[in-house]
Parts: sequence; structure tokens; C-alpha cells
Amino acid sequence: MASTRSTLGTDPVETLAQPAAPTYPQHWEADVLLADGGTVHLRPSGPADKEALRAMHSRMSARTKYLRYFSAVSEVSESQLAIFTNVDHIKTVGLVAELGGDLIGAGTYHRFVGPDGAVGDDAEVAFLIEDAHQRRGLGSILLEHLAAAAQERGIKRFTAEVLTDNPSMLRVFIDAGYAVTREFSSGVVEVVFDIEPTEASRRVSYSREQRAEARSIQRLMSPRSVAVIGASNDPKKIGHAVLRNLLRGGFTGPVFPVHPDAVSVQGVRAYAQVTDIPDPVDLAVVAVPAGNVAEVVESCRAKGVHGLVVVTAGFADADSDGAAAQKRLVTLARAHGMRVLGPNCLGLVNTDPTIQLNATLAPLVPPPGRVGFFCQSGALGIAILADAASRGLGLSTFASAGNRADVSGNDLLQYWHDDVRTEVVMLYLESFGNPRKFARLARVLAARKPVIAVKSGRHALVAPGLALSSSPVSDTSVATLFSQSGVIRVDTLSEAFDAALLLSTQPLPTGNRVAIIGNSTALGVLALDACIDAGLVVAGGEPTDLGVSVSPEDLAQAVRSALHGDAADVVVVVYVPPVATPGLDHAAALREAVSGAEIPVVSTFLAVEGVPDQLAVRDSDGSAGRGSVPSYRTPERAVAAVAHAVKYAAWRNRPAGTVTEPSGVDPARARQLVDSMRKVDEAADLGLGDRALTDGELVELLDCYQIPIVDFELVANVQQAVAAADVIGYPVGLKAFDETWRHRTDQIGVRLNLRSPAAVTAAYDDLASQGGGQVYVQAMAPIETATVSTVFGISSDPSFGAIVSFGLGGVATELLDDRAYRTVPLTDVDAADLIEAPRAAPILHGYRGSAAVDTAALVDLSMRLSALADDLPEVTELFLRPVLVGPGGLRITGALGRIGAAPARVDPRRRMR
Repeated sequence: MASTRSTLGTDPVETLAQPAAPTYPQHWEADVLLADGGTVHLRPSGPADKEALRAMHSRMSARTKYLRYFSAVSEVSESQLAIFTNVDHIKTVGLVAELGGDLIGAGTYHRFVGPDGAVGDDAEVAFLIEDAHQRRGLGSILLEHLAAAAQERGIKRFTAEVLTDNPSMLRVFIDAGYAVTREFSSGVVEVVFDIEPTEASRRVSYSREQRAEARSIQRLMSPRSVAVIGASNDPKKIGHAVLRNLLRGGFTGPVFPVHPDAVSVQGVRAYAQVTDIPDPVDLAVVAVPAGNVAEVVESCRAKGVHGLVVVTAGFADADSDGAAAQKRLVTLARAHGMRVLGPNCLGLVNTDPTIQLNATLAPLVPPPGRVGFFCQSGALGIAILADAASRGLGLSTFASAGNRADVSGNDLLQYWHDDVRTEVVMLYLESFGNPRKFARLARVLAARKPVIAVKSGRHALVAPGLALSSSPVSDTSVATLFSQSGVIRVDTLSEAFDAALLLSTQPLPTGNRVAIIGNSTALGVLALDACIDAGLVVAGGEPTDLGVSVSPEDLAQAVRSALHGDAADVVVVVYVPPVATPGLDHAAALREAVSGAEIPVVSTFLAVEGVPDQLAVRDSDGSAGRGSVPSYRTPERAVAAVAHAVKYAAWRNRPAGTVTEPSGVDPARARQLVDSMRKVDEAADLGLGDRALTDGELVELLDCYQIPIVDFELVANVQQAVAAADVIGYPVGLKAFDETWRHRTDQIGVRLNLRSPAAVTAAYDDLASQGGGQVYVQAMAPIETATVSTVFGISSDPSFGAIVSFGLGGVATELLDDRAYRTVPLTDVDAADLIEAPRAAPILHGYRGSAAVDTAALVDLSMRLSALADDLPEVTELFLRPVLVGPGGLRITGALGRIGAAPARVDPRRRMR
């Protein structure tokens, strides 16, 4: 990794005089992951960094300094140091990378100022990375964070000068995804590029983030050696359990017990401190009291440990003092390049035969398999692992995050993305640390591998230990997140295990047609009922009953016929052996019949749970491999697992969809309108708090997105009502000003289809008392055959972003909360899914002989609302109701909205939570 030069590098110190009292941008500080999975701390630089920067230069080679300053540098000058230290955090900005108390890299930008003092919108950027830390991706991270800081200051472009024999630095700019232009002169390349993030630069950033986070977890999951700090001979101590499980699990590397007094622990030589261990230590499992953990982290730093698994409780799970200690723990560990799993966690498992790591408190772990499992709860984790083992569900890896102070479920999603041993992912989630990132990662991963999630705490508060690292997310948002991301949401762990068992052993179904084959009429009927309840189609309309005494050969032939025919996408086999028949021959025949099948087969066989030996196809490690037939205790559970697989396969096979701008929209005009409203509010001392939008503001904003409201006018007396009706044109409707009256089921707040001034007068007299004399006069929307009332909405989730909702109108819909939700921005596929998602959606396609309505118009409206919500985050709430849709299009007859302060922008910089 080389360097770039700043043309300010040889200026005298006095030209870079320190501004008075610059405001320190605290939010620019960040813990970041490097390409190899190590951590460093980024922060703005300042005068106090001079000596640390001088020390960093002293550790650099002559070539690195030459590539940075374009001349031989034996000792860094005061003017060169001033480039990094004389900053105002506005026109001159510096960032430094800190690791273990040393500075290992620095980057700066200096904004161009014209001869007349005018400030330009471009700046010169430069970097310097210590030799020992080059090729770790630090230059790319510094560029990314400097660009984000520069954007905050109104800078649009970066320039940099790079020597032609410095290809590694040129690659930093070219590979970042920006549109780079280059000019050559006398062996120097001038690079110029806009710093506004592009789709390409985001893809690059996400890809680098994924690799870095995956590698950081890889270092935890695949240690070459493990130290147990707090190892004990006392069976009642957690340090005893961890060491015992590591040794019994057959970990393939050395295990080092650490105990201040013991010569050996459980027959293994012990060391008083981790620094006394003569060999390298990759992973340390910490089982000492919470008050001693900070001292342990310092020892691990000195030893060069890569990662910590802190099983000790007493941190954020205890009290506010514990929460503060937890923050200090993570800060200290990250500052020295270490990741932390926990505290208050169960630990981690890697069943890879070349590693065989059981660094947990659980004595029993499942066999090797293809399922990766993340669990927040430590206490529940022991039961979960035992349950998985009893079912024969093999795991590739397992991690329990406990208080989730550092390593989270998002990190594990990044790791499992490319892990060849993991084909199915299971998540037991109690809360979300970064919901937006989870949605992005889950959607990418689910496109490759099934992701099954149990979200607990739907009706409870977040556990104290997780509150420190959690964001509030409503259950509606959770459901939206999972549905749109392709995550298979289940209500119970048992249901999650059932789905994982199928998905880890059988291929995905290509449709929803289920063939039911068995020797029990009763079980067949149960399976049929379960299929109908789940929205599956039973092939042939009924189960195939082969009779209680069916032979193994006839059972196998019936299964083969279903597998090789074209009437079924899934086969469910229900078999109960008659008296005195063990059924082993039938199992062998079934396993042989499904060998090489391209459609999934599940069974309720001998009432066995999991994969019985007779139905297993063993992998080289002895686990139940692909082609094994999973068995469930009841037909209902087998069909439920099938239903999850069918739904997931349909999501995965659908088009990815694109986010396109609807025709005729004018986002620039909409932005001007919102900015103008906010300025008026401030001028009127209303601040930027939440308030209702006026009718005029709503109509104008909606018009920017070609969302018209049926003509209306608000009147204050009967004369105005008649005059408005004359202008709008008869027939008209009158609506009470108070919204609660307008949407009553008895329609007491509306008078419709008024065709004369006399009718308007009479209606006004009826309604005026409900709103202090104010009444809406509105044109009657054309009534078509099969007109359906629908409702659209936009709402803002503080942690998740904007959500578009859709449902059919009516009290039953509201009572049953039959609404569908999708997150912004919607793709065209998301928009179509939104319209089809409510349970009452079949009404839109014609019901009991009625004509189908124009669903394309509904899809188009949802895309326009998505664009509005994405462009105008200040619009915190918007409801369109009713939206009347018929075969010929739609009409919007009512709208309500609110405007407030825009939520914080999503920070584009890569940083650890």
C-alpha cells in the first residue's frame, strides 16, 4: 500500500495556522474492520497527534515516505506533520487510524480556496499508511470516511496526485467504484472524481464490508489455539464447563488453561497468565468475574489474541455500571484489533472435522451438518443445542451473542454468505441492533440460502442485557422486513427445526402441488386438511391410500410414480406399520425410491423425529446428507415444513425487480415545497416538530407525484357550498370536516350523490354542526361495476425507515388488521406483491361473478407513494382513503398527512455498530 501526496506538503508552517477552537466532529469517530478481519479505530486528527504521527513516520520505509511526499524524506518536517494536525474539521480535515495506542495510518483533505478567497467545491485528498499495515484495506476505508465527511461540508469532488510507479494507491481510487478521470504529467497522475456515492461505489463498499466482517468471524470460528481464562477444577464453575467441553469436543488445536494458582487444570498444564503461554493464542474464552475482564483484555492484547468469547455475566445484563463496563470492554478490545462475542453468552461451536470447536457451556452439541445457527440468549442456547441434537439436525456452526456488545447476528449473516459448509441459516432473535442493515444482508443471503427466523418478544420488552445495543422495531415492521427479505418467519423453535430439517436434506419445491401417499386413511386425511389450510394443492384431490398391509415394493413404486410424474411438486409419505411389522424394509425401499429425486420428499414414518437411520444418506462425516428423508411425528408438522419451503422457493424464483421512477414525477419541485414549509414553520416559531399538512399542501405535494385527489373545496357556509357545487359540477358529495365523522360505518358524516342546490343545502344543514360550519364539497367519483374501496398509507419507523401499506376498505378489514406492508424503496415486484398480499385481495380479481378491477393502477400508485416517501422523509405519515378502484382505473377521494423533522440519514460509511 503506498501513498498520495498533498501539494501542501512543502508549505511553511505559518501558512497552515491553526483555526481558533474548531468544533470536534465526534460522529466521525468509528471502529472499522479491515480486509483481514482485524479492527482499528478511526478518529479526526488534531495538534495532540503530532508526536504519534512522528513516531508513525519513523516506522515507515524510505520508499513509503517518498511515494507520499514525492521526495526523499529522512526525518519528517514540522510542515509535513502540520498537514495532519493543523485542521479545522471544515476546510482542512484529517483522519487517523489507531491500533493499540499507535497511529498506523492517516488521511487528509484540503479544500481549494481561490485567490479571491472564494471556497470551491473540490478538495485534494492524500493518504499515508504504515508499511506493516499496508494491503489491509485501510486506504479504501480512509477514502470512504473522508468522502463522507467532505460531503457533510459541501464538497463534491476529490483530486489526488499519485506517482505513476505507485499502482497500489491508484487502485484504491479506481476500485472504489467512483467515476475516475486521470491526467498524466512528468510521472505524476492527477486523479479527479465526484464523491457522491454511486450504485457502483455502494456495491464496492458492501462487498468489502462483507468480506471484512466474514473474515473477522472466520478468525473466531476457526482458531488454531484456544486459551480458557478462568479455567477451573471446580465442577460448579463456568471455567470448568468450558474447558471440559473443549477437551471432550476434540478440538484439533492446543488448549491452554489459565489459572493464577493451579499447575494443571483437568489434567492439562495451566499458566498463571495468558502472556505466560509460550505458543500463539488465537481465541480466548473469558470466564473470570466481570470486574477482572478489563485486566484480561489488556493481557490478551499483549499476547496478540484475535478474538474473545466472554461467557461472564454481570455487564449490561446487571445494571448501569455493568453497561458502562461493557462499553469499556468493547472499546478496549476493538482498539487492539479484537472482536468480542458476548458478554453473558453461551459461546460458539464449529463442527468442521478439521476444527471440532465446542467453546460453549453446553455439554451436548449437534452432529456436523449444514445449518448455521445464531442465538442471542445464552441460557436458552443450551436447550436449543440439546433439542437440535435430539432431532439429528446437524449444525455447521453456532454462536450465542449474549448481550451482543460487539459480534451480532448481522456479522454471522456476512460469514455464512460464502461459508461452503452452511446451506441453511437459523436465527433466534430477541431484538435488532441495526434493522436496516439486517434487511439488506438478509435479502442478499436469502437469495442464496434459506434463512429461518424466530423473533421472540413480540409482546414483551427487550431484555436488559440487549437494550444497550437494540433499536425499537414494531412487530409490523418485523413482519415486513422478513417478508420482503425472503426470511422464513416461524413462531416457535420447533417449527424452525422442522423447516431446517427439510431444507437441509431435500431440494426446494418448484410448485405447491403435494402428493400424499400412505397406508393410513386417518393420517392421509390429516395431511390433506393441513395442505388445504396452508394453501397447498393436493395432487389428484385426495391422498393415495395403499392399504395398511402395503408391501415395501408397492410403497416404493407409488413414490416413484409420484416423483417421476408431472402432477406433484412435493411428496408426503405417511406410514404406520401394522402390528408385528417393524417397517425397516419399507424404510429401505422408500430411501431407495427417492434416491436422486429432484423434488422434495418428507415423511411421517414410524412416528420418528428427525432423520432415522433407515432413511438417512450419510455424508463422509457421518451426518445426514442431501437425499435423506426427514420424518415428523405428525402429518401436520410435515406439511407445515413443506408450506414454508414452498413459500420460500416462490420468493426465491421470482424476478429481483427494479426500483424505477414513475412517469411524470417532479421530486425537485416536491423538495422545494417541503423546504419552504419547514422555513415557514421556523419563521412562525413552530420549529421542526410534527404537524398536520393542510389540504393545500397535501394536494400540491401529491401533484408532484401525479397523485390526483378528486376535486374538492372546503366551505364555511351554505352559500359557499352551493357555489362550490356549481363550479365542481353535479353530482357532488358533502363530507364532515372532522375526519372521525367521515369514516364511520353508518356514513353519518357524509352525504353522497347530491344532484341539485336544494340537495346540497339540505345536506349542509345536516353536516355543518359536526365541524363548526366547515364542510367539504367534492365531486362524485364515477361509480363502476365492481368498484372496490381501498386504503394506502405511508408511515415512518424510527429504526427501519418508511413503509408503504395497502388494504381493502371496510370495518372487517380494519378489525382483522388485514393490511400488507413493504419497505421503501419498492421495486416493481415489491409493489405487485403489496397489492396481492392482503387476505382479501381476491376481491380485486372478481369475486362471485364481479368484474376484476384495475390492479395495475394500484401498483402504479404504490410506486408513486414509495417515490414520495423515499424523496421526502419529512413526510412522516400519509393516508389515502378511500381509494376507489374499478375496471377502468382509480379515484382518490381523501388524504391526510403529517410533516416532521427528517430522520437521520443512513450513514454511508462502513463502521462497526
